[in-house]
Amino acid sequence: MILAAGLGTRMRPLTNNTPKPMLLVGGKPLIQHQLEKLVASGINQIVINHAYLGEQIEAYLGNGEKFNCDIRYSQELEPLETGGGIFKALPLLGKEPFLLVNGDVWLDIDYRHLVSHSLAGLAHLLLVENPEFNAGGDFYLKDKMVTVEGENNALTFSGISILDPKLFEQCEAGTFKLAPILIDAMKTKQVTGEQYDGYWLDVGTPERLQELITHTEN
Repeated sequence: MILAAGLGTRMRPLTNNTPKPMLLVGGKPLIQHQLEKLVASGINQIVINHAYLGEQIEAYLGNGEKFNCDIRYSQELEPLETGGGIFKALPLLGKEPFLLVNGDVWLDIDYRHLVSHSLAGLAHLLLVENPEFNAGGDFYLKDKMVTVEGENNALTFSGISILDPKLFEQCEAGTFKLAPILIDAMKTKQVTGEQYDGYWLDVGTPERLQELITHTEN
């Protein structure tokens, strides 16, 4: 599942008339790069949620045929946050664990490594070194377990994870964030993780978008 329902407020004015996933990097929309990486990793059944100007995403990607995949959409008529958006899309995702990709992050990774990972609990998170805008980090990693408290430095959640639909068993339809659900699962040692040391970027501002464009040109 690709998360693409954000309003992109930090990207304005670039997102005044364009949804953030459709901003161009190297002549192609950001979400197309994500899609191509997923397909290259053997993932060809993809769900995309959208809200703000989401019709542009559907018009461009269509049913996915031209990208050698099958795309289904979960349209949100109101902002549902990450957790609520995933919950709404669960009927399209099925009962097996699925890969979740934030539509506004970029990383140079082959997703096959993650997809081949055998889920030991309810979630497996990809963590990265802390960027300047999140210097304090999010979670701790020790012995492949992710926790909210730890002894060493915290790491930042990359926005990439494998989730078991059972993670949402106690949830109800509506607007809610993913983090509190993950934290509850961490308390019962149901969240594993690993650190990714390659290039990663949260494309959240015009400046970071330009940084990514420069990265892809080099």
